Amino acid sequence: MKRESKQKLTDIDIKRYTRNFWTILCSIVVLGALFLVSVRLGVFGKLPSFEELENPKSNLASEILTDDLQVLGRYYKHNRSNVKYSELSPHLVHALVSTEDKRFYDHSGIDYSRTVTSAIYTTLLNRKQGGSTITQQLALNLFSERRERNTFKRIMQKFQEWITAVRLERSYTKEEIITMYFNTVDFGAYNTFGIKSAARTYFDTTPDQLTPEQAATLVGMLKGTYIYSPVRFPENSMKRRNTVLNNMIDQNFLTREEGQQAKEHPLDLKLRIANYGEGMAPYFRAVLKQELKKEFKRLSITKPDGTPYDLDRDGLKVYTPINYTMQRYAEEAQREWMEKLQRDFDRQYRNSDPFKGANAQLLISGMRRSDRYRVLKEAGMSEEEIRKEFDKKVPMTLFTYKGNVDTVMAPMDSIRYNKLFLRNAVMSMEPKTGHIKAWVGGTSFEHFKFDHVKLAQRQVGSTAKPFTYAAAIDNGYSPCFPVPNHSRTYGNWTPRGTVQGGDPITLKNALKYSQNFASAYVINEVTPATVASLTKRMGITSNVPNYPSIALGAYEASVYDMVGAYAAFVNHGTWIEPTMILRVEDQNGAPIYEKTPTVVKALNSESAYIMVDMLKGVVDGGTGSRLRRAEFGGFKNPIGGKTGTTNDNSDAWFIGITPELVTGVWTGAEDRGIRFYSMASGQGAQAALPIFGLYMKKVYGDKNLHYTQEDFPLPPGGLTREIDCSQYREFYGVPSNEDVLDDDRLGF
Repeated sequence: MKRESKQKLTDIDIKRYTRNFWTILCSIVVLGALFLVSVRLGVFGKLPSFEELENPKSNLASEILTDDLQVLGRYYKHNRSNVKYSELSPHLVHALVSTEDKRFYDHSGIDYSRTVTSAIYTTLLNRKQGGSTITQQLALNLFSERRERNTFKRIMQKFQEWITAVRLERSYTKEEIITMYFNTVDFGAYNTFGIKSAARTYFDTTPDQLTPEQAATLVGMLKGTYIYSPVRFPENSMKRRNTVLNNMIDQNFLTREEGQQAKEHPLDLKLRIANYGEGMAPYFRAVLKQELKKEFKRLSITKPDGTPYDLDRDGLKVYTPINYTMQRYAEEAQREWMEKLQRDFDRQYRNSDPFKGANAQLLISGMRRSDRYRVLKEAGMSEEEIRKEFDKKVPMTLFTYKGNVDTVMAPMDSIRYNKLFLRNAVMSMEPKTGHIKAWVGGTSFEHFKFDHVKLAQRQVGSTAKPFTYAAAIDNGYSPCFPVPNHSRTYGNWTPRGTVQGGDPITLKNALKYSQNFASAYVINEVTPATVASLTKRMGITSNVPNYPSIALGAYEASVYDMVGAYAAFVNHGTWIEPTMILRVEDQNGAPIYEKTPTVVKALNSESAYIMVDMLKGVVDGGTGSRLRRAEFGGFKNPIGGKTGTTNDNSDAWFIGITPELVTGVWTGAEDRGIRFYSMASGQGAQAALPIFGLYMKKVYGDKNLHYTQEDFPLPPGGLTREIDCSQYREFYGVPSNEDVLDDDRLGF
């Protein structure tokens, strides 16, 4: 009886246990399903949408492209650029699959056997083993770009990875997943994101050109970008690379012979660390970035979701008119001449102190503009304490034309050193289109970041004179009209100058020899207001006062504005806004901005052509005649231009014109008080013109550029006025001697 009762009790218990087991199991399944649904719905954190999967919100570098579609540079938070599957070396794909996910082509996003094995190794054997597939790793990169450190959050993140991985596998091919993975992976040092950036940074090549050993090196880094860095730990990197190569051999992606050959290769790094200042046209790119921001804000250009575009993150393509070859020629010409000019400049200060008298405050003002000063000021230091800090020697890097020099120096001495370096700017543009072809804003972007093409305004000197003569020509004066060329007083202004070319002198010769007295007379006749108005119509955006002294350049303007103004002379009197941007596309190639330049008819077409003819005279026997010498180009073709030198030789200018290019050059120190002592060294014909000559010599020597060396075209409808002044010599009684004068006496 007892046994029967016990047996009956056991049956009840079994039923209860069975019922409880299935209840618990079903509950677990239901709860698990609810949990997965909650994860899918984003209860524990938002998952990416299909649109976000196709266009991940990763920081994608924007590219600046030249007119021939070469990459001029990039804007980036993370140095990342995308590639297509066809742009990946097969060795990359094989290295990744054989090392990170051998069953990649067989699973649907989650490798369950690998996941279970990983869990056993990690929990029971205390041996950490990765269980994530390539698709799961991509999922992690896509929705968070970081691995959570908190255990609970990491577990939740793992579930999110699984769900996203399954969605990825259902929506994309294996090739697309591989491509997305390589575009989103972080290679650690040097702000390197994505395989395109990594290939360039470590081997100075493109992903499709990577060899087996190079591909293995980069894929090997993914296990630990720091510990397997080929730069920091080359031995670790080599061992890891060879492990990846062995994996490729085991998976039959390489034969044993091929694998052995690859393992015998050294790392052979060609390190190319990217930064904003690296590469061509850094000053242009820096100014362009600010201009793009202004334009986007002005026109309210935003992304489809209404948020503003971010040049550092949104992978835009910015098309510019800059020509890569011409940019290189301009930078080479600047460096070649400025290195020589700097040596001459240094010699004059070898035995003298330029920071005395009126210049005594230049060092203090330089100190107060420095980042070091701001940091110390924010730290609560007094002026006296900061001054003492600036006299303490610290390690620093100095610029020289032979390369950077690491040294120990007091910050105040470094300010003195840098202020004695001449600055320079070059801009070249096509007058008919407004397209800027070359832009050099300084001598070293790394050390002197301020742009002197567009952001700087310097006194223009005699490069302003053509505006005065243009006003006269446009008001009926002949270029052959004689005017007084001697000292006179106009109200309370008595201009200084010397007499060359006779008295009286024709307008044409007055410009040719850059005569101050004649120029002052002309502006007095046509009125300063007329000249100022024309100057503004021709694109000068700085303040041009209605004073007679503007005839001699007593105002400031940028190289950017002055080149644009001279271009109007060449373009038959039509000013076209200098163009930095052609168009901008988003990361998918959709256009979001296209530049429409402003166009102004500033000057009568015939008057503009007469001014071009007068500017040609400056080169043919006038202050710009050095261009005819072999050392500065030896040009035989028609060229015009104007030199400019301001008071005390602080600013040297030359603006040269040809039928298809207008190029402006400025040279001077950071502060106008630091200057050349002599006119022979500091005049525009010496400190600026040679750079134009060297640049144009390279341009004309490159037959692929196709710039004409023919004469300037006549205006529409031809000429109605005589420009050959030899027809009037006897009538006016002006001197007939127009021999080439010594350039050293023509420093205007």
